[in-house]
Amino acid sequence: MIGKQLGGRYEILERIGGGGMAIVYKGLDILLHRHVAVKVLRQQYVHDEEFIQRFRREAQAAASLSHSNVVSIYDVGQEEDVHYIVMEYIEGTTLNELIKEKAPLQVEEAVHVASQICDALDHAHHNQIIHRDIKPHNILIGKNGRVKVTDFGIARAVTSSTITQTGSVVGSVHYFSPEHAKGTFTGEQSDLYSLGIVMYQMLTGRLPFLGESPISVALKHLQEEVEDPRKVNPLIPQSVENIILKAMRKNPAERYRSAKQMLEDLDSCLQPHRRNEAKLNFLDEDELDEEKTRVIPAIRPGQYMPPVSDEEDDETEKRGDTAVAGKKKKRWVKPVVWIVVLLVILGAMWYAIPYLKTFSKIQDVDVPTVVNKPLTEAQKMLRDAKLDYDVVQETSKDVPKDTVIRQSPMDMKLKPNSKVTLYVSKGVELQKMLSLTGAQLADAKSKLMNMGIAGDRIAVDQQFVDEAAGTVIQQVPAANDDIDPSTVSVKLTVSKGRETFKMPDLVGLSEAEARSRITVSNLKLAKDGISVEPSYKQPKGKVIKQFPYEYNDEVSRGEEIGLIISSGLPSDAGPMTIQVPIKPLKDGAASTVKILLSDATNDNTPVEYKTIPNVTKATTTEVKLVVAPDKTATIQVKADNTLTDLLTVTYQDYQAQKNGKPFNPVPATTGATTPPAGGATPTTTTPAGSTGNGTSGTGGTGGAGTGTGAGTGSGTQGGTPATGNGTATPASTTTTKPK
Repeated sequence: MIGKQLGGRYEILERIGGGGMAIVYKGLDILLHRHVAVKVLRQQYVHDEEFIQRFRREAQAAASLSHSNVVSIYDVGQEEDVHYIVMEYIEGTTLNELIKEKAPLQVEEAVHVASQICDALDHAHHNQIIHRDIKPHNILIGKNGRVKVTDFGIARAVTSSTITQTGSVVGSVHYFSPEHAKGTFTGEQSDLYSLGIVMYQMLTGRLPFLGESPISVALKHLQEEVEDPRKVNPLIPQSVENIILKAMRKNPAERYRSAKQMLEDLDSCLQPHRRNEAKLNFLDEDELDEEKTRVIPAIRPGQYMPPVSDEEDDETEKRGDTAVAGKKKKRWVKPVVWIVVLLVILGAMWYAIPYLKTFSKIQDVDVPTVVNKPLTEAQKMLRDAKLDYDVVQETSKDVPKDTVIRQSPMDMKLKPNSKVTLYVSKGVELQKMLSLTGAQLADAKSKLMNMGIAGDRIAVDQQFVDEAAGTVIQQVPAANDDIDPSTVSVKLTVSKGRETFKMPDLVGLSEAEARSRITVSNLKLAKDGISVEPSYKQPKGKVIKQFPYEYNDEVSRGEEIGLIISSGLPSDAGPMTIQVPIKPLKDGAASTVKILLSDATNDNTPVEYKTIPNVTKATTTEVKLVVAPDKTATIQVKADNTLTDLLTVTYQDYQAQKNGKPFNPVPATTGATTPPAGGATPTTTTPAGSTGNGTSGTGGTGGAGTGTGAGTGSGTQGGTPATGNGTATPASTTTTKPK
């Protein structure tokens, strides 16, 4: 499954858990860019159609739950033979792992966890969802301490299917309620029994019932009383023990009536006046059992007849003798009277029959079938049939509004003016539209899908506004409007954040030009946003730097921009103008000469300073440069892209020129350069075929070369003789350095 996509949007990343019925994976919702938990049914269940249908119905029912302590279900789907549920991903741990690590827990912590579980169960029970598998493994605890109950619906689906097919009970036997173990009806009190066991385990570090087999554990749930938690952990307050014992009563009638009632008890159990309250006493179950076999005294004949005295008995006998004698004389009178009365009645009926037939000639009428007819049409049909009607409104998601769902009676005859009851659809039960303005798009979509609104009926319109990106700024329908989740279409207007564009380049512009460019770009000049400082790179009045957004940075309308304007060169800068010798590559032939300059104004990066075409003889050209105490200048002279001269100008040269000493290099073909300031001995260059030599001063450099013919050369470097020979090049590079 790792790497597979389900539903075209859920990418499976890794397995994070699993149980007997399903495997849980961590996934990525590609559409909403959020992590989700994907629960996939194991393969042995995918061919059980009845189980699949129940599983899907229960999963959809669980999706109707929306509570801060219940893991939200986002989606249910099927892809080929893979049935899956997509739910909220909780980064944290399970209560089972927390118990293993820290049990017994602090009383306050255990009560806090139990209260949140109880709150979740209260919400579920109000929505007719019974969990049936409350245990620490199904309780998630996020990094923020929030408790989340998971696996709503799965346990119910598995239990019902398994009982139907195998007659067995599926679940976690250590957390069974007695009625669950017997396979009888499990209701709200069953979840509360399981929660009592979870509390017992949190506070004692052990389970209340253990056995060698699941059957033996189940029998203990049915037959044995639980050991008092305070005997295991005396630090448990009596009020908390009372809650556990009441939740774990074997008779559901003795437990809490609802999760809400248990929650109210949990909320107050740690108050000072309750911590040491009296221990709860419960009546023995035998005393409550009215069907229990009991020994009672037998009822003898006449035991409860009132006694008769001797005098009353004698009088009764005397009256009886007289009555018998009278009855014997008048026994024939009563039969004669009854016979006469009967003959009179029969005669009257014989003569009355024709008259009765006359009055009973009202004909019954057929009840028309009006099911699936519009109400107005159904009413007209009944009136035409001389029948009356009553209308009962019912919600229905299948039958259109104001249409008859069913009728009673139908397919029979009735007396005229009899009433027929019509059950009429009032449409789907409408819900109030949620308020989504201000929510993040992912959360808004999740809430809408939990209401039953399909994702393909949720349209998103993104706009640039001054709200955080992804925030819902408008919704249609509006909040609290009545909607039908099965048909409604929702439009969400979502912020894309502030619109951005590329920051223009202001460096090198004048202050006026920069201000104009800022205004045109719908930006603002920051208050006190202009400062001045010296610069080698930009002349006076030009922008040196823009901030906080550099050129091509993404910037929004209305952002404030600051500028640094050049005040000119620093006070210690050394601007110079020198004459640089140039010559053609070959005497008599025209060359294009290029001057490349690197100085303090461009961080000593060579740039093309000027190009001089058609140079036919040696001459000079003017070059303006700037040196600094820590930055020299270099001038490259190229004739037809061949380097013919390289000059280095130092800050000392600037100081010498400033003091009146000229710095005027001459063309290399003259054979010598003017001695530079600083006292360095000049170097000489020799044309091809000649011999030359030179001597450097202290710390200087000397060298010599021979022409085409044999020759010798010598020089000294730092006072050390050096010799060498070789062939001279057509032109040489001259470098001057200070001492």
